[in-house]
Amino acid sequence: MQIRPILAALRRHKAGTILIALQIALTLAIVCNALFIVHDRIDRVNRLTGMDERNVVTVQNRYVGSTTQFIPQMKTDVQAIRSMPGVESAYVTNAFPLRRGGWSTSVQRTDQDRKGEGVQSALYFGDEQTLKTLGVRLIAGRNFTPAEVRSFELQESPAPAQVIVTKAVADKLFPDGDALGKVVYYYKGKPSTIIGIVDKLTVPWIDVDFMDNVTIMPLLHNSTYQFFVVRTKPGQQDAVFKSIANTLYGTSRMRVLPDKTGVRTFEMVRSKAYEADRGMAILMTIVSGVLLLITAAGIVGLSSFWVGQRRKQIGVRRALGAKRSDILSYFLTENFLIALGGVVLGVILAVGMSQWMFTHFEMKRLSLTYVAAGVAILLSLGQLAVLAPAMKASRVSPVEATRSV
Repeated sequence: MQIRPILAALRRHKAGTILIALQIALTLAIVCNALFIVHDRIDRVNRLTGMDERNVVTVQNRYVGSTTQFIPQMKTDVQAIRSMPGVESAYVTNAFPLRRGGWSTSVQRTDQDRKGEGVQSALYFGDEQTLKTLGVRLIAGRNFTPAEVRSFELQESPAPAQVIVTKAVADKLFPDGDALGKVVYYYKGKPSTIIGIVDKLTVPWIDVDFMDNVTIMPLLHNSTYQFFVVRTKPGQQDAVFKSIANTLYGTSRMRVLPDKTGVRTFEMVRSKAYEADRGMAILMTIVSGVLLLITAAGIVGLSSFWVGQRRKQIGVRRALGAKRSDILSYFLTENFLIALGGVVLGVILAVGMSQWMFTHFEMKRLSLTYVAAGVAILLSLGQLAVLAPAMKASRVSPVEATRSV
């Protein structure tokens, strides 16, 4: 196939050629970045929390009334939940993974000026049943004992004598791997000893740079706002989910359990936490699909238009001995050259768009894998889109095309 005649023909149809090439370029730039965003969102949605998320129910509770001492009621509530049929373990806390809100502070190795650099860590309050309820793996040290759990007031600093930290916190504070038994400081003048290390547990938020930095403290917070985290026995989650509100109201009606977030399975917690990410992934997928369809339609339309305009030339070529495969190859090659020019420009636009989003929105840079995939998709789509018009052109008979000559 001679490329020169094809290029000469394209120069006579500059407007259509340029428009299709630009459409391909813009589609490639948008689709590459969109697919990269979709993949990133899917990765976020499937990110592990370090928990055994099966058979977990959470309860958002707010005490009401004139009292300012809530610890006795918390203990009563936790005991009532633990006594429920189908419940394996339970505890009361301020936060848990994917809750989207909680406490954090900087933990340091020395009791120095708190302005110094430390390791940022989320703070989870709990007791001796926290590890069992969350289903996290203790890789060093021991669990809390009931005697180590204490209460603290809102105006106090949460700095118990014993803490359990994630491996991420331990490794950042003590890179030599000797964190167990070491004293650290969450608040000035209040030492805490690391008595246990868990393999992995994530923070309540989904958009921070210290995702695996968590400290579990044996504390009961004297506050109106609490969460109960409950692990049910296998097959008992639905029963516990339906009856736990009545159990809590049975111990005291002086509480509020919100309709939507009062009682949730952890599947519901995860779904809500990543609702926006799933929506973004779906939107980007739809946008990419629509753009690809529009681009394909544009190629089909332009190719069909050119076939109609060139019926005379096609007939002449057929009369001079050109085979149907020659005509088909001509249009496929012509479209490939247009698409190739478009994807070259599209690669430049895609990388530029990614750099702009990285600079202004702190997004990750576009992987070249997605650029290569986008190029392959657009080139393949272009050839598939032009196939029908090209086959139609190859079926033009010499007699039919030359009747108007």
